Amino acid sequence: MKVVVIGGTGLIGSKLVGKLNEHGHEAVAAAPNTGVNTLTGEGLAEVLKGASVVVDVSNSPSFEDQAVMDFFRTSTTNVLEAEADAGVTHHVALSVVGTDRLQKSGYFRAKQAQEELIKASDIPYSIVHATQFFEFAKGLADGVTEGDTVRLPAARIQPIVSDDVAAAVGRTAVGAPVNGVVEVAGPEAFQLEEFIRMGLVAQNDPRKIVTDPQATYWGAELQEDTLLPGPDAHIAETKFADWLAQQK
Repeated sequence: MKVVVIGGTGLIGSKLVGKLNEHGHEAVAAAPNTGVNTLTGEGLAEVLKGASVVVDVSNSPSFEDQAVMDFFRTSTTNVLEAEADAGVTHHVALSVVGTDRLQKSGYFRAKQAQEELIKASDIPYSIVHATQFFEFAKGLADGVTEGDTVRLPAARIQPIVSDDVAAAVGRTAVGAPVNGVVEVAGPEAFQLEEFIRMGLVAQNDPRKIVTDPQATYWGAELQEDTLLPGPDAHIAETKFADWLAQQK
């Protein structure tokens, strides 16, 4: 089948395109650098011709509250309208475990708005909720660093490697629409502080890491289990320590 991957040149998108093509599908990367702009609509109608499935793994270039809301509302609306015109029969979107519990964060309010637009559409859909990626440990630390100290809330996290996310999204894309949410997570839960420390130590990053009851996660307060998947989540196999060892 023809599968168009919105955001198909990014971390997840490029892996997903490769996996789908390896399995005999026609996967097409749609992104500004391939001539498709979901904010303006440029190239959308052309790339969707003959497509059965559209997978949206795109992300906003800015995480500022209004900018990220504008991005997901405009992009998702344009993509869904173009899909309806093209006769697409399955819309798949990548989102985040705990999105509905993180609504004090502008980013997650925008992701929730994206999900609501998808659910309100007449196009059959599947939303894949993934936990935080292994690759983003340093970026997460950078966002909560003050001086040489990383301040993290007391919470648990069950991170996953991007390859396993791409595999889960691929399985969902070639399957029947679930008209609901599928969760995917890594095999181990850590304290957030432990996860970040392991990631930074592996990169010889000397920053001090502390648990701070006042710290937030992208602007949202966390409970112990806010970032954890539910009991029905698909559990991937790759362990964080094994992945870190492969990066050296």
